[in-house]
Amino acid sequence: MELILLNSILAQCPCSGGGGGGSGGGINQAAVWVMLGLAVGVWQAVKWTKRTWNIQGTTNMWRFAKIGLIVALVGALGVVAGTQFMGQSTTADQAATAQAAAQSSGIPKLLDLGSKSCIPCKMMAPILEGMKKDYAGKFEVEFIDVWVKENAAKAKDFGIKLIPTQIFFDASGKELWRHEGYISKEDILAKWRELGYDFSKATVSGPDTQSASSPAAN
Repeated sequence: MELILLNSILAQCPCSGGGGGGSGGGINQAAVWVMLGLAVGVWQAVKWTKRTWNIQGTTNMWRFAKIGLIVALVGALGVVAGTQFMGQSTTADQAATAQAAAQSSGIPKLLDLGSKSCIPCKMMAPILEGMKKDYAGKFEVEFIDVWVKENAAKAKDFGIKLIPTQIFFDASGKELWRHEGYISKEDILAKWRELGYDFSKATVSGPDTQSASSPAAN
């Protein structure tokens, strides 16, 4: 029961952006379980060491061996955590921009990278579907389920660390801004206005003083 509950909690987002069995970017659930197991191992090793430290007949060599075990477990935990948190590609944003530009439809774009199984992603789904219909021809709305194995590479390409992640692109495919977690329709439209696009009007309105392919001036 405890394992089922914990797995349910881990499945709720913002969570890993490296879906598809952990081959994408970000923190995957397999790594979370490994880190959890190592953390439990450290805790149990410390308890066992404290309990047996002064038992009659315990030699200093045996005490050092116990300390070595704890150090090894802590080191392994650090390696796994460090790999997950610091192992992101430095070219992820460049790859994302190139990919988005190649798929540009000539209008601004809102790209949501998430999963069909996490709670904030599910909350985003009707918002995205509604905006796709209401703002058709004004800006494009696309959803990619990065928790599906075949889309895992896209999570890495776009440098996704948490899901859902929303990326705002201008008409040329240049990334303007990104957000992690749930975001409301009102906040999406407000961010577009901040970036220079007012979609409350009948036609797409780009930045007042710049071309539609560039963000508005501050």
